[in-house]
Amino acid sequence: MALVVQKYGGTSVGSVERIQAVANRVRKTVQQGNSLVVVVSAMGKTTDTLVKLANEVSSSPCRREMDMLLSTGEQVTIALLSMALQELGQPAISLTGAQVGIVTEAEHSRARILQVSVDRLARHLNKGEVVVVAGFQGVSSIEDLEITTLGRGGSDTSAVALAASLKADRCEIYTDVPGILTTDPRLVPSAQLMSEITADEMLELASLGAKVLHPRAVEIARNYGMPLVVLSSWSDRPGTRVVSRLPKPRSLQGMEIAKAVDGVEVDRDQAKIALLRVPDFPGVAASLFGEISSQNIDVDLIIQSIHEGNTNDIAFTVINKVLKQAEAVAEAIAPSLRTHPTASEEAEVLVDRKIAKVAISGAGMIGRPGIAAKMFKTLADAKINIQMISTSEVKVSCVINESECDRALHLLSQAFDVDLGSQKEITENKYPGKHPPVRGIALDTNQAEIAIRHVPDKPGMAAQIFGLLAQKNISVDAIIQSQRCRIINDLPTRDIAFTVAQSDADLACRVIAMLNEKIGCGEVSGDKAIAKLSVVGAGMIGKPGVAAKFFTALAQEQINIQMITTSEIKISCVINEAEGVKALNAVHEAFGLGGDEQIKIPT
Repeated sequence: MALVVQKYGGTSVGSVERIQAVANRVRKTVQQGNSLVVVVSAMGKTTDTLVKLANEVSSSPCRREMDMLLSTGEQVTIALLSMALQELGQPAISLTGAQVGIVTEAEHSRARILQVSVDRLARHLNKGEVVVVAGFQGVSSIEDLEITTLGRGGSDTSAVALAASLKADRCEIYTDVPGILTTDPRLVPSAQLMSEITADEMLELASLGAKVLHPRAVEIARNYGMPLVVLSSWSDRPGTRVVSRLPKPRSLQGMEIAKAVDGVEVDRDQAKIALLRVPDFPGVAASLFGEISSQNIDVDLIIQSIHEGNTNDIAFTVINKVLKQAEAVAEAIAPSLRTHPTASEEAEVLVDRKIAKVAISGAGMIGRPGIAAKMFKTLADAKINIQMISTSEVKVSCVINESECDRALHLLSQAFDVDLGSQKEITENKYPGKHPPVRGIALDTNQAEIAIRHVPDKPGMAAQIFGLLAQKNISVDAIIQSQRCRIINDLPTRDIAFTVAQSDADLACRVIAMLNEKIGCGEVSGDKAIAKLSVVGAGMIGKPGVAAKFFTALAQEQINIQMITTSEIKISCVINEAEGVKALNAVHEAFGLGGDEQIKIPT
């Protein structure tokens, strides 16, 4: 007999008929010999209705009272579903988050789970009852019984936290689509169902706006090795399995506030090639990386900085044994760039053989403001300058001077309290088994680009910038530092650009403008008319050609790339927002992810 946690979202329980359908599915699962905990969201648009009511009686509703109000939505659903199960002859009991013992931080509207008490759950399960739990909510302490809510995606997070705490056999997430798709079917009709995806791939896609699973839920599943299955509550299709590597032993206490960094890694076998003053027109990146791919050269990090005038810089890293080949390709392409009609300056190739890559890794880092800033500050305090930065949901990497490598490794392991056994060379494939080079594609149109010109090129600048943003609770996504060095007032400077949520863009600009007075940068600007298009796949490691195919698909549509940033399993391009959907369709087709089946989403 298996212990299963099932979660049903708002559309799955949006009417009496849908609740009855869920009750029948639950009873069928129990009849197959399973013990069952069911987590549910509020019915349909209930939460929206409650928010509207609050805004009608208050211009600025108190967050505590909003939690008290919004938590009632799930309470309605759990009672109705329990009644429906009892009507079918299935013993069931409904419990709120507080009754279950989901203990959270004392943070209204965005609390994180600290622990889950499973004693009461176990008693009801032992009596053969289905336990129906209100998702999205908890209690700040058993003594005070202050109701808290978990924020967006809270029911997913509740379900996986319960499954991990109960040591369930699996957690099933039921939604209105048949599983996890290669991209958004509303934008790309040929999007297809994936049978499987790794937790790290899912974290990347979820953080990029894929709404089937929330990153917090995936983070818990990854950290505790909880098998996840995403299914449709409208059909009996097998859905998508989210698989995690066997995790290190981890305490269930402090579940969502445990340290975000669990590894510090270093790669000494790296060399950097930079093309400076590259003409800013569609197809440049495609030409460069297409030729590199044809030579079967695997590229690690790729960075394209924000444009300056009508040129920008592209830098990438390769392992040392292919450096000569890669350098030859760059030198061969540079003359054609110099003669392009838009070229106002001569393109230049720079090679640096004395670099290393140091990285911190762990689930959910970028969603927690301050992690990247702490890394930058640790390096800055040691006077270690950062040459390149690459960020993802599960890793932050910095290219530094090779001579500083061991010191950086030691200092970062101390700063993030990482055991010596976690310090290792980046050599092995972290994702055993066969994986497609590209698993899915995401288009994020909710980001804005912030650019800071002429930042003094010395240790500590990135730490100050991103530390201040973290203090304002602003999460930063992509971070790009230009390779070109400009001398301003006798000081070397570089440009730094990063992306944030559009809702944080104005505050980020104000914060940086205030800092600017202290550190003496140039212009600070924000651009909300951007989109970030990303390809994600664990199989792209060691597979030359993925970046080239991505960039070529954009070039064929005459779509210009404004910024490029990469991680081990993700390549992202910032493009004009107006071209986002066209770009998404082109890249999805280029990687052969489409099919004839039309995925229908219930309305």
